[in-house]
Amino acid sequence: MNGLKTTFLSLLAFAAFAFAEPADSSACSEGTAISAIRFEGLEHTNPRVVQRELLNRAGESFSTEKFEVEKRRLQDLDLFTDITVSCSSAELTYHFKEIFRWIPAPAGKKTDRDGLMIGLALANLNVLGEDIRAEVQYRTSTDPFLDNNEYAFYASSPYLFGLPLGWNLEFLRTDSYDEIRGFQDDSWLLDLDLDYGISSRLSLLVTVAGRELKDAAFLPEVGFGFAFDFRDSKLDSREGVYFEYMLTHVGEGDDRDFDCNIIDDGATCDGGMGGENYREFLTDARAYYTVWRFVTGATALVRYRMGDVERYDYYYHGGANTFRGHEADSNYLGVHEALLTLEERFVLMERHAASVAGVNFFYGVQLVAGLDGSLLWDKGRPGWENYEGAVYGGVHLVIPALDRVRFEVGYSPDKGEPVFYFGLFDKVTSSRWRSR
Repeated sequence: MNGLKTTFLSLLAFAAFAFAEPADSSACSEGTAISAIRFEGLEHTNPRVVQRELLNRAGESFSTEKFEVEKRRLQDLDLFTDITVSCSSAELTYHFKEIFRWIPAPAGKKTDRDGLMIGLALANLNVLGEDIRAEVQYRTSTDPFLDNNEYAFYASSPYLFGLPLGWNLEFLRTDSYDEIRGFQDDSWLLDLDLDYGISSRLSLLVTVAGRELKDAAFLPEVGFGFAFDFRDSKLDSREGVYFEYMLTHVGEGDDRDFDCNIIDDGATCDGGMGGENYREFLTDARAYYTVWRFVTGATALVRYRMGDVERYDYYYHGGANTFRGHEADSNYLGVHEALLTLEERFVLMERHAASVAGVNFFYGVQLVAGLDGSLLWDKGRPGWENYEGAVYGGVHLVIPALDRVRFEVGYSPDKGEPVFYFGLFDKVTSSRWRSR
């Protein structure tokens, strides 16, 4: 679920208001016989990438309902700013306007732990025209400047050799002091996530990862799960539900302190942080419903761990990616977590295609308001003493690659003062990957 983490796109979105181009609204009449299908505007994209998402077929009648589903599926690829159809002599033509492909640009990442990080990035959003996204990045903290550093490589695609096997590969080198959990995160991470589409609505999920953390044991990770996806769109969902269940094992089965030696029934250690050995059960539930321009969304992310979990992997809450009622600090840590959100979005401006200096992209604007609920606990079942609540509101810019840029203000009665937040991606997405 990692994409281009750069604030460069948000600047383009602001500029788009002055340079927006009207979209082509031409379409075929319902029931028009289709003798052939053509594509226009695919300069960098292989036609088969588009073909596998289509529902209208040659030899059948054109269906507006099918085209609306096709359009959402094609928009989910994040390759096109505009998609329209036209008919001529029973020939159905799909018109595409492609998003920029190469992006050498400033890079940014906003996390609750490191705050705003900036750097440089080079990305290709459509490698070989096969809907493969690849990116290299260097990022460093802004406060304190240059103290926390991160080097990353990401690659992902919804298909592998024509099979419906989505994959996401991540290589991450981190050298950052974690002030929330109090340790130096000097680590290397290699992670591969697979998503095999058993049917159009059911996917089998697999994750394999390895993390080398200085002063701790090597931390392998393997997980299996499945997901039911009945949403109309994966990006900017408006209707439907999503359920995911995942069981992951972390550690090698030895949860003793790192590099400890047994001497006369006692133990001496060299100050390491210790290994881990636990199983994590994850539930990710999302539901969306739209009336006119009002989109109601309810999400729940619950992660429960069984076994030995060290402090360096405790969950924290606070900030744009978890709980928008206060900033994250060492007072809000736990082995288990539950994040609940009820959000109302008003679509102020639907997605529009635009171009600046020959760079094609799209943008949209949404007003948001909602409620955040947070539960963090260590043992047994959580109680009311583990719960926090907050309200928030703000503006979201819907743009390519990042899904959305969020400008929000949160307020928790326990804190009694509003807090401004800046975030990238949908909050439910960034909550899943905030520690990576």
